[in-house]
Amino acid sequence: MNFQQLRIIREAVRRNYNLTEVANALYTAQSGVSKHIRDLEDELGVELFVRHGKRLLGLTEPGKELLPMVERILLETQNIKRLAEQFAQRDIGSLAVATTHTQARYALPGVVTRFKETFPKVHLELHQCGPSEIVTLLKAGEVDIGIATEALADDEDLVGFPYYKWHHSIIVPEGHTLASLPELTLDAIADYPLITYHEGYTGRARIDRAFASKALHPDIVMSALDADVIKSYVELGLGVGIIASMAYHPKRDAGLTLLDGRTLFEPNTTWIALRRGNYLRDFAYRFIECCTPELKEATIKDKVFLRAQTA
Repeated sequence: MNFQQLRIIREAVRRNYNLTEVANALYTAQSGVSKHIRDLEDELGVELFVRHGKRLLGLTEPGKELLPMVERILLETQNIKRLAEQFAQRDIGSLAVATTHTQARYALPGVVTRFKETFPKVHLELHQCGPSEIVTLLKAGEVDIGIATEALADDEDLVGFPYYKWHHSIIVPEGHTLASLPELTLDAIADYPLITYHEGYTGRARIDRAFASKALHPDIVMSALDADVIKSYVELGLGVGIIASMAYHPKRDAGLTLLDGRTLFEPNTTWIALRRGNYLRDFAYRFIECCTPELKEATIKDKVFLRAQTA
Protein backbone atom coordinates (compact mmCIF):
# COMPACT_ATOMS: atom_id res chain seq x y z
CA MET A 1 0.00 0.00 0.00
CA ASN A 2 1.31 3.46 -0.86
CA PHE A 3 0.17 7.08 -0.85
CA GLN A 4 -0.39 7.18 -4.60
CA GLN A 5 -2.92 4.35 -4.32
CA LEU A 6 -4.74 6.23 -1.58
CA ARG A 7 -4.75 9.43 -3.63
CA ILE A 8 -6.24 7.51 -6.55
CA ILE A 9 -9.11 6.22 -4.40
CA ARG A 10 -9.87 9.74 -3.21
CA GLU A 11 -9.64 11.27 -6.67
CA ALA A 12 -11.77 8.53 -8.20
CA VAL A 13 -14.63 9.52 -5.91
CA ARG A 14 -14.06 13.23 -6.48
CA ARG A 15 -13.93 12.78 -10.28
CA ASN A 16 -17.08 10.65 -10.41
CA TYR A 17 -15.02 7.52 -11.19
CA ASN A 18 -13.70 8.90 -14.47
CA LEU A 19 -10.20 7.40 -14.66
CA THR A 20 -9.09 9.80 -17.38
CA GLU A 21 -9.83 12.75 -15.08
CA VAL A 22 -8.18 10.94 -12.15
CA ALA A 23 -5.02 10.44 -14.21
CA ASN A 24 -4.99 14.09 -15.29
CA ALA A 25 -5.49 15.30 -11.74
CA LEU A 26 -2.57 13.19 -10.49
CA TYR A 27 -0.33 13.82 -13.49
CA THR A 28 -0.03 10.17 -14.40
CA ALA A 29 -1.20 7.72 -17.06
CA GLN A 30 -4.64 6.12 -17.00
CA SER A 31 -3.05 2.67 -17.31
CA GLY A 32 -1.02 3.45 -14.19
CA VAL A 33 -4.17 4.44 -12.31
CA SER A 34 -5.87 1.16 -13.21
CA LYS A 35 -2.80 -0.84 -12.18
CA HIS A 36 -2.57 0.94 -8.80
CA ILE A 37 -6.22 0.11 -8.12
CA ARG A 38 -5.77 -3.55 -9.04
CA ASP A 39 -2.60 -3.85 -6.97
CA LEU A 40 -4.28 -2.36 -3.90
CA GLU A 41 -7.34 -4.61 -4.27
CA ASP A 42 -5.05 -7.66 -4.63
CA GLU A 43 -3.12 -6.66 -1.52
CA LEU A 44 -6.27 -6.12 0.54
CA GLY A 45 -8.10 -9.13 -0.88
CA VAL A 46 -11.34 -7.21 -1.59
CA GLU A 47 -12.75 -5.23 -4.49
CA LEU A 48 -13.07 -1.54 -3.69
CA PHE A 49 -15.01 -0.45 -6.77
CA VAL A 50 -18.21 -1.56 -8.47
CA ARG A 51 -17.43 -2.18 -12.14
CA HIS A 52 -19.16 -2.56 -15.47
CA GLY A 53 -16.51 -3.97 -17.75
CA LYS A 54 -13.53 -1.65 -17.38
CA ARG A 55 -15.62 1.25 -16.11
CA LEU A 56 -15.87 2.16 -12.44
CA LEU A 57 -19.41 2.86 -11.28
CA GLY A 58 -18.99 3.44 -7.56
CA LEU A 59 -17.59 2.07 -4.32
CA THR A 60 -18.29 -1.37 -2.92
CA GLU A 61 -19.16 -1.69 0.76
CA PRO A 62 -15.47 -2.21 1.70
CA GLY A 63 -14.60 0.78 -0.48
CA LYS A 64 -17.16 2.96 1.30
CA GLU A 65 -15.69 2.01 4.68
CA LEU A 66 -12.15 2.60 3.45
CA LEU A 67 -12.78 6.08 2.01
CA PRO A 68 -12.98 8.00 5.34
CA MET A 69 -9.78 6.27 6.47
CA VAL A 70 -8.07 7.34 3.25
CA GLU A 71 -9.25 10.92 3.75
CA ARG A 72 -7.88 10.95 7.31
CA ILE A 73 -4.52 9.47 6.29
CA LEU A 74 -4.04 11.98 3.47
CA LEU A 75 -5.15 14.86 5.68
CA GLU A 76 -2.68 13.90 8.39
CA THR A 77 0.06 13.58 5.76
CA GLN A 78 -0.67 17.15 4.71
CA ASN A 79 -0.72 18.19 8.36
CA ILE A 80 2.74 16.72 8.91
CA LYS A 81 4.11 18.71 5.98
CA ARG A 82 2.57 21.91 7.32
CA LEU A 83 3.92 21.24 10.78
CA ALA A 84 7.42 20.93 9.35
CA GLU A 85 6.98 24.13 7.34
CA GLN A 86 5.76 25.94 10.44
CA PHE A 87 9.00 25.29 12.31
CA ALA A 88 11.33 25.57 9.31
CA GLN A 89 9.89 28.80 7.84
CA ARG A 90 7.57 30.37 10.36
CA ASP A 91 6.66 33.54 8.42
CA ILE A 92 7.03 32.22 4.87
CA GLY A 93 4.45 30.23 2.95
CA SER A 94 1.07 30.54 1.30
CA LEU A 95 -2.46 31.01 2.60
CA ALA A 96 -5.52 30.29 0.46
CA VAL A 97 -8.81 31.98 1.35
CA ALA A 98 -12.06 31.35 -0.54
CA THR A 99 -14.81 33.92 -0.24
CA THR A 100 -17.65 35.57 -2.15
CA HIS A 101 -17.38 38.78 -4.13
CA THR A 102 -19.30 40.70 -1.46
CA GLN A 103 -16.89 39.71 1.30
CA ALA A 104 -13.79 40.24 -0.86
CA ARG A 105 -14.99 43.65 -2.00
CA TYR A 106 -16.43 45.10 1.19
CA ALA A 107 -15.39 43.14 4.30
CA LEU A 108 -11.85 41.94 3.65
CA PRO A 109 -9.76 44.81 2.18
CA GLY A 110 -8.79 46.10 5.64
CA VAL A 111 -8.13 42.57 6.88
CA VAL A 112 -5.88 41.77 3.92
CA THR A 113 -3.99 45.05 4.34
CA ARG A 114 -3.28 44.39 8.04
CA PHE A 115 -2.29 40.79 7.36
CA LYS A 116 0.14 41.67 4.55
CA GLU A 117 1.75 44.37 6.70
CA THR A 118 2.49 41.72 9.34
CA PHE A 119 3.33 38.84 6.99
CA PRO A 120 4.82 40.35 3.81
CA LYS A 121 6.47 37.04 2.83
CA VAL A 122 3.24 35.03 2.93
CA HIS A 123 1.63 34.61 -0.48
CA LEU A 124 -2.10 35.23 -0.04
CA GLU A 125 -4.42 33.56 -2.56
CA LEU A 126 -7.92 35.04 -2.59
CA HIS A 127 -10.40 32.83 -4.43
CA GLN A 128 -13.74 34.48 -5.27
CA CYS A 129 -16.54 31.97 -5.79
CA GLY A 130 -19.99 30.92 -4.64
CA PRO A 131 -20.76 29.44 -1.20
CA SER A 132 -21.19 25.86 -2.44
CA GLU A 133 -17.86 26.03 -4.27
CA ILE A 134 -16.20 27.36 -1.11
CA VAL A 135 -17.45 24.27 0.75
CA THR A 136 -16.06 22.02 -1.98
CA LEU A 137 -12.66 23.74 -1.95
CA LEU A 138 -12.42 23.51 1.84
CA LYS A 139 -13.32 19.84 1.96
CA ALA A 140 -10.87 19.06 -0.85
CA GLY A 141 -8.08 20.82 1.05
CA GLU A 142 -7.54 23.30 -1.79
CA VAL A 143 -8.10 26.33 0.44
CA ASP A 144 -7.36 26.92 4.13
CA ILE A 145 -10.14 29.33 5.11
CA GLY A 146 -13.65 29.93 3.77
CA ILE A 147 -15.66 33.10 4.37
CA ALA A 148 -19.31 33.44 3.32
CA THR A 149 -22.83 33.90 4.62
CA GLU A 150 -24.39 30.76 3.16
CA ALA A 151 -23.55 27.03 3.38
CA LEU A 152 -20.49 27.14 5.65
CA ALA A 153 -22.27 26.62 8.96
CA ASP A 154 -24.28 23.63 7.74
CA ASP A 155 -21.65 21.10 6.65
CA GLU A 156 -20.57 18.52 9.23
CA ASP A 157 -17.06 18.29 7.75
CA LEU A 158 -16.46 21.97 8.47
CA VAL A 159 -16.26 24.06 11.62
CA GLY A 160 -17.92 27.46 11.37
CA PHE A 161 -17.22 30.52 13.51
CA PRO A 162 -19.39 33.68 13.40
CA TYR A 163 -17.49 36.54 11.77
CA TYR A 164 -19.94 39.49 11.85
CA LYS A 165 -23.64 40.27 11.51
CA TRP A 166 -25.10 42.49 8.81
CA HIS A 167 -28.46 43.43 7.33
CA HIS A 168 -30.00 44.18 3.96
CA SER A 169 -30.91 47.68 2.86
CA ILE A 170 -32.93 49.20 0.05
CA ILE A 171 -31.21 51.32 -2.56
CA VAL A 172 -33.02 53.74 -4.88
CA PRO A 173 -32.12 56.67 -7.15
CA GLU A 174 -32.14 60.06 -5.45
CA GLY A 175 -35.64 61.55 -5.24
CA HIS A 176 -37.36 58.16 -5.45
CA THR A 177 -40.85 57.94 -3.93
CA LEU A 178 -39.80 55.26 -1.45
CA ALA A 179 -37.30 57.67 0.11
CA SER A 180 -40.08 60.05 1.12
CA LEU A 181 -42.31 57.51 2.86
CA PRO A 182 -42.69 58.04 6.63
CA GLU A 183 -42.36 54.27 7.13
CA LEU A 184 -40.82 51.83 4.67
CA THR A 185 -42.75 48.57 4.32
CA LEU A 186 -42.38 45.40 2.30
CA ASP A 187 -45.76 46.10 0.68
CA ALA A 188 -44.48 49.44 -0.61
CA ILE A 189 -41.25 47.89 -1.91
CA ALA A 190 -43.13 45.07 -3.65
CA ASP A 191 -44.97 47.63 -5.82
CA TYR A 192 -41.72 48.19 -7.75
CA PRO A 193 -39.58 45.90 -9.92
CA LEU A 194 -36.74 44.60 -7.76
CA ILE A 195 -33.07 43.91 -8.40
CA THR A 196 -31.21 41.82 -5.86
CA TYR A 197 -28.83 38.91 -5.34
CA HIS A 198 -28.95 35.62 -7.14
CA GLU A 199 -30.44 32.70 -5.21
CA GLY A 200 -27.91 31.19 -2.81
CA TYR A 201 -25.87 34.38 -2.46
CA THR A 202 -25.59 37.13 0.15
CA GLY A 203 -28.67 36.35 2.21
CA ARG A 204 -31.11 36.00 -0.69
CA ALA A 205 -33.05 33.32 1.19
CA ARG A 206 -33.86 35.81 3.95
CA ILE A 207 -35.12 38.33 1.41
CA ASP A 208 -37.44 35.73 -0.12
CA ARG A 209 -38.58 34.60 3.32
CA ALA A 210 -39.48 38.14 4.37
CA PHE A 211 -41.77 38.68 1.38
CA ALA A 212 -43.28 35.19 1.70
CA SER A 213 -44.14 35.87 5.36
CA LYS A 214 -46.34 38.73 4.14
CA ALA A 215 -47.79 36.66 1.27
CA LEU A 216 -46.14 39.04 -1.19
CA HIS A 217 -44.86 38.06 -4.62
CA PRO A 218 -42.40 40.74 -5.69
CA ASP A 219 -41.36 41.13 -9.30
CA ILE A 220 -37.63 40.38 -9.21
CA VAL A 221 -36.67 41.53 -12.69
CA MET A 222 -32.95 40.91 -12.33
CA SER A 223 -30.60 39.05 -10.01
CA ALA A 224 -26.84 39.39 -9.76
CA LEU A 225 -23.90 37.89 -7.87
CA ASP A 226 -22.62 41.15 -6.43
CA ALA A 227 -23.85 44.55 -5.28
CA ASP A 228 -21.88 46.57 -7.84
CA VAL A 229 -24.00 45.13 -10.65
CA ILE A 230 -27.21 45.70 -8.68
CA LYS A 231 -26.31 49.35 -8.04
CA SER A 232 -25.46 49.90 -11.70
CA TYR A 233 -28.90 48.82 -12.85
CA VAL A 234 -30.66 50.75 -10.11
CA GLU A 235 -28.83 53.85 -11.37
CA LEU A 236 -30.25 53.11 -14.83
CA GLY A 237 -33.76 53.18 -13.36
CA LEU A 238 -34.53 49.53 -14.00
CA GLY A 239 -35.75 48.84 -10.48
CA VAL A 240 -35.32 49.13 -6.71
CA GLY A 241 -32.28 47.36 -5.31
CA ILE A 242 -31.89 45.21 -2.21
CA ILE A 243 -28.23 44.92 -1.21
CA ALA A 244 -26.01 44.20 1.78
CA SER A 245 -25.78 47.46 3.72
CA MET A 246 -21.96 47.44 3.77
CA ALA A 247 -21.96 47.54 -0.05
CA TYR A 248 -23.10 51.18 -0.07
CA HIS A 249 -20.61 54.03 0.12
CA PRO A 250 -21.99 57.62 0.10
CA LYS A 251 -19.14 59.05 -1.99
CA ARG A 252 -18.76 56.20 -4.45
CA ASP A 253 -22.52 55.79 -4.81
CA ALA A 254 -23.47 59.43 -5.29
CA GLY A 255 -26.86 59.59 -6.94
CA LEU A 256 -28.21 56.66 -4.94
CA THR A 257 -30.03 56.70 -1.62
CA LEU A 258 -29.76 53.95 0.98
CA LEU A 259 -32.90 53.09 2.97
CA ASP A 260 -32.67 51.15 6.22
CA GLY A 261 -34.03 47.61 5.95
CA ARG A 262 -33.28 46.32 9.44
CA THR A 263 -36.96 46.17 10.40
CA LEU A 264 -37.87 44.38 7.17
CA PHE A 265 -35.38 41.52 6.87
CA GLU A 266 -33.77 39.07 9.29
CA PRO A 267 -30.13 39.80 10.18
CA ASN A 268 -27.45 37.78 8.43
CA THR A 269 -24.28 36.22 9.81
CA THR A 270 -21.10 35.85 7.80
CA TRP A 271 -19.08 32.78 8.83
CA ILE A 272 -15.44 31.80 8.85
CA ALA A 273 -15.11 28.08 8.16
CA LEU A 274 -12.27 25.58 8.42
CA ARG A 275 -12.00 21.91 7.57
CA ARG A 276 -12.15 19.62 10.59
CA GLY A 277 -8.80 18.15 11.57
CA ASN A 278 -6.84 20.46 9.25
CA TYR A 279 -3.52 21.76 10.62
CA LEU A 280 -3.08 25.48 9.97
CA ARG A 281 0.10 27.51 9.99
CA ASP A 282 0.36 30.23 12.65
CA PHE A 283 -0.17 32.96 10.09
CA ALA A 284 -3.57 31.46 9.20
CA TYR A 285 -4.71 32.01 12.79
CA ARG A 286 -3.35 35.56 12.61
CA PHE A 287 -5.44 36.15 9.48
CA ILE A 288 -8.54 35.02 11.36
CA GLU A 289 -7.64 37.31 14.26
CA CYS A 290 -7.38 40.18 11.78
CA CYS A 291 -11.00 39.39 10.87
CA THR A 292 -12.26 39.05 14.44
CA PRO A 293 -9.80 39.62 17.30
CA GLU A 294 -12.12 37.88 19.77
CA LEU A 295 -11.62 34.54 18.01
CA LYS A 296 -8.44 33.10 19.48
CA GLU A 297 -6.23 30.30 18.23
CA ALA A 298 -6.92 28.04 21.22
CA THR A 299 -10.68 28.28 20.70
CA ILE A 300 -10.32 27.45 17.02
CA LYS A 301 -8.08 24.45 17.64
CA ASP A 302 -10.40 23.05 20.29
CA LYS A 303 -13.24 22.85 17.76
CA VAL A 304 -11.27 21.99 14.63
CA PHE A 305 -9.58 18.98 16.23
CA LEU A 306 -12.41 17.83 18.51
CA ARG A 307 -13.90 15.35 16.04
CA ALA A 308 -10.49 14.19 14.82
CA GLN A 309 -9.54 13.29 18.39
CA THR A 310 -12.76 11.45 19.20
CA ALA A 311 -13.43 9.76 15.84
